[in-house]
Amino acid sequence: MYWRLTTSLLGRGVPRPRMIPTGLRAGSGGCSRWEEEKTADGVKWTQLEHRGPYFAPLYEPLPDDVQFYYDGKPLKLSLATEEIATFYAKMLDHEYTTKEIFQNNFFNDWRKEMTPQEQKIIKHLDKCDFREIHKYFVDKNEARKALPKEEKQKLKEAADKIQEEYGYCILDGHREKIGNFKTEPPGLFRGRGDHPKMGMLKKRIMPEDVIINCSKDSKIPEPPAGHKWKEVRFDNTVTWLASWTENIQNSLKYIMLNPSSKLKGEKDWQKYEVARKLKDVVHKIRAQYQADWKSKEMKKRQRAVALYFIDKLALRAGNEKEEGETADTVGCCSLRVEHIKLHPKLDGQEHVVEFDFLGKDSIRYYNKVSVEKPVFKNLQLFMKNKDPGDDLFDRLTTVILNKHLQNLMNGLTAKVFRTYNASITLQEQLKALTNPEDSVAGKLLSYNRANRAVAILCNHQRSTPKTFEKSMQNLQSKIDAKKQQLEEAEKELKKAEDEFEETKDAKAEANIRKKKKLLERLKEQLAKLNVQATDKEENKQIALGTSKLNYLDPRISIAWLKEKEQILLKWKPSRIPHQGRQEMALSACRDKFWRLSFQRFLQH
Repeated sequence: MYWRLTTSLLGRGVPRPRMIPTGLRAGSGGCSRWEEEKTADGVKWTQLEHRGPYFAPLYEPLPDDVQFYYDGKPLKLSLATEEIATFYAKMLDHEYTTKEIFQNNFFNDWRKEMTPQEQKIIKHLDKCDFREIHKYFVDKNEARKALPKEEKQKLKEAADKIQEEYGYCILDGHREKIGNFKTEPPGLFRGRGDHPKMGMLKKRIMPEDVIINCSKDSKIPEPPAGHKWKEVRFDNTVTWLASWTENIQNSLKYIMLNPSSKLKGEKDWQKYEVARKLKDVVHKIRAQYQADWKSKEMKKRQRAVALYFIDKLALRAGNEKEEGETADTVGCCSLRVEHIKLHPKLDGQEHVVEFDFLGKDSIRYYNKVSVEKPVFKNLQLFMKNKDPGDDLFDRLTTVILNKHLQNLMNGLTAKVFRTYNASITLQEQLKALTNPEDSVAGKLLSYNRANRAVAILCNHQRSTPKTFEKSMQNLQSKIDAKKQQLEEAEKELKKAEDEFEETKDAKAEANIRKKKKLLERLKEQLAKLNVQATDKEENKQIALGTSKLNYLDPRISIAWLKEKEQILLKWKPSRIPHQGRQEMALSACRDKFWRLSFQRFLQH
C-alpha cells in the first residue's frame, strides 16, 4: 500500500522505471538518491542538459467583428496597441481595474507603445471602451469549457507533449522534472497588496533576453528559428537552467528544478534540519534575549526586543526589498516609529503593541499583541524624542542581528525562526484540533485549520478570489440537493419499516438494510459537503500554499498521519476512491517533499 500511495503522488502521464526507495533495497544502508554521490563544495552538478524555456505563443489578432471604442466610436488599433488593450480588457471584471494606481500605470505604459497617430486620439482612459473585447474573451473561455470530451483530451495531449519535451532535464545522469519551464506571458503587472507598480506592462520575454545554463559536454538548447540566446553559460555552482531580467522591477527570473528534485529537496531538507536544531537551543536563546532587555547597552536592548518580535510574531528581519522596488515595505529591523502604537491597556489586555506597516510584497501587516512588560518599557524608551519617520531600532541592522544569531547557533538566521515557529505551530495545532472520531473530511478540515494558524502567524494573506461567491453558491446548491435526497431517503426508510411491520418477510427486512445503508452514505456525503463549505469560507483570504511549500517540515505531517492509523486505512483502494486519497495526501503532506518524507517515515 505504501509504495502505491507514494508513486501516485509523484506525477502521472510520464513513463518511468519503477523506483524503489534505497532504504528498502536489499543491502542498502542509505535512504535514497537524495544522499547519493557528493560533489565538491560549491559544485551543484557535473552534467546538465535541457531544451531551454518554452516561450509564450505570439499574439493572435482580434476578429474583425470585435471592436475597441474610443469616445463612443470604433477605432482600429495597431497590433501592438491592440494586444496591450486585450490585457486590460481581460481584467475588466477584476477589482484591480477599479484601482486608480492600476489605471494610471496601465495607461501610461500603453501610450508609450501606441503609434503617434493613436497617441493623438487616445488621451483619456475613461473614454476607452473595452467591453466588446472583454466579452469576446469571456465567450471564448466559456466555449473552451464547453468543448466535448474528445477535444479536451486533444488539448491535454498537446500540453502533455510540451511538458514531456520541455519539462524535464538530465542532471548527473538522472531525469529530473523542471518546475517552471514556461516563460511568463506578457500582461499587466498585478503585484501583491497595494503595490505601487500594479498595472505596468510586463513585456514579452524573447530568446535574446535569456541566458542559458548547461554543461559543456551537453547538447546546447537551440533557440527558436531566427533568434539567438543572450548568452550561454556553463556554471555548475548554480542550480538555475535559464534566466532573464524582467522589466517591471528589473529583477532576475529563473527557470529552476521542480521542488521534488534532488537539489531542491536537499536544500529544503537542510533548512528543516537547521530549524530542528534550533528546537534544542531556543530556550537558551530566549533566556538570553530576555536578560538583554535590561542591558546597559542600547544596542543590545534593541537587538533583544527585535529578536523577541521575530520569535514571537514570526516577523521577517527586514531590508529584503527586491532591486528596483519602490514600495515602502519594511521588516522588523527597519520598522519606524510610525509603524507601532503603544497601549498600556487595550481590550482588556495590558502592554499592547499595535503594528501597522507594509511587509514583503506590499502585504499589510496589522496586529495587536500583548507583550512582556520589559518589552513595552523598552519600546517607550526607543520611541522617546523621535519623529514618526525615525527608525525604531536605530542601533540595529539585519547584518548585526544575523551575525549575533550565527554566534548563538551555527546556521541560525531570522528566517530559521520563521521556519521553526511555523512548524512548531503546525505540530501544536494538529495535536489540539484533531479529533480521533472525525471522518477523513473532518481530519482534513483540522489539518487545514492548523495550516491556517501558520498562515496567519506568517501573514500569508490573499485577496478573496473573484470566483469565490459563485463557487460557494454552487457548493450550497449541492448541499441543498443533498439535503433533499436525505429527506427522501428518510421517507423511503420509514416506508420500508412500515412495510416490514406488515409483512415480516425477509425481502422487506433486506430492503430496510439497503435503505439504511443509503441513508448513512447520504449523511456522510452531506457532512463532507458541509466541511468543504466551512473550509472554503475560512480560507477565502488566507493563502495556505506558501506555508505548506516553504515553512512546514513535512515530517510533522507524516508523523500526524502515522499516528492517525485510521486515515491510512481509509486510503486503501477498497475503502475510498483514488482521487480522495490523493486529495487528502497532497493537502496534508504536499507533493513537494513527499518522496523524502515518506521514505524517512518508512525507515522509522
